[in-house]
Amino acid sequence: MPRPVVSVIIVNWNGERLLGGCLAALSAQRYRNFETIVVDNGSVDGSVKLLRDSYPGVAVIENGENRGFAAANNQAIAIAKGRYLALLNNDVEVGREWLSHFVAAAESSPPDVGMWACKILSWEDRATIDSVGGLLLSRCGIAKGRGRGAPDRGQYDREREVFIPSACAALYRRELFQDIGGFDEDFFAYCEDTDLGMRARLRGWKCLSVPDAVVFHHYSGTAGKYSPMKAFLVERNHLWVALKTFPLPMLLRLPPVTLWRCLLQAYGIATRQGAGGQYVREHSKASLIGLLLKAWLAAAKRAPRMIRKRRRIGGCKTVSDREQRRWFTRYGIGISELVLKV
Repeated sequence: MPRPVVSVIIVNWNGERLLGGCLAALSAQRYRNFETIVVDNGSVDGSVKLLRDSYPGVAVIENGENRGFAAANNQAIAIAKGRYLALLNNDVEVGREWLSHFVAAAESSPPDVGMWACKILSWEDRATIDSVGGLLLSRCGIAKGRGRGAPDRGQYDREREVFIPSACAALYRRELFQDIGGFDEDFFAYCEDTDLGMRARLRGWKCLSVPDAVVFHHYSGTAGKYSPMKAFLVERNHLWVALKTFPLPMLLRLPPVTLWRCLLQAYGIATRQGAGGQYVREHSKASLIGLLLKAWLAAAKRAPRMIRKRRRIGGCKTVSDREQRRWFTRYGIGISELVLKV
């Protein structure tokens, strides 16, 4: 029986310094029946020349501007030939058996499993977890990698159902995109994989952890770990995730949850803990406050559009609100852990 074709999709934006390592590791895969598609979002650093000169077998989509992670992935998905679609950040280097383990798990999975999450370790410290088995979801709509920052002692090395994968390195069944559509391009970047995963779960799709499929991640190697752009997009987009997909009782509790998160962030900034504490090491507190207000205003501006999307999603979902609320217990992360740990 022939091995299924996998389409590996990489979105690149001024990532020449990382892209070569990503593609070199991919070319060394033991599993060979795959195509590689790179979508370049208007890079000016020589990325496209690197692709043309050194990787002639890679299909390249050149955008004249930065269209964002969501739109670029949708472009590649539209031309991909594979039964499975593997999304990969340009700041990731894959282990040699990454695709072998992913495909083996996918081929043996029940038909309602449409997503697979791998083991993502830190590139800088390969004994430290970036995430294993995808993302955990908070009650404010921000997701965080399972096990992030913990030493990898094999504590998550069991194939099991998990919530949703991180699109940093994930495998999807083609039929999933045919069922729910692609990434929401309004998000541009960040939280778009949470939104996609939530929509898939609401349609009854499941996700499995494949910890033997290993990659190494330069965390936020493209945008920067604590850049204003990333902070703005996360702060705006997580509100859209909640508005589009949360059960109504949880959505109504979002304002007090957000207030609690802001208070914890203020504490984290004062004590130099968490992402907020790290952010103000590089940027001013005033700029952070201004960024939050700007993000909330931007989220509110398109709230009517997100409500229309919510209605469409609600009309197609196959799981109950009660089951959805259980996800926040089964696959959830507390606000204090989300805010105060990097």
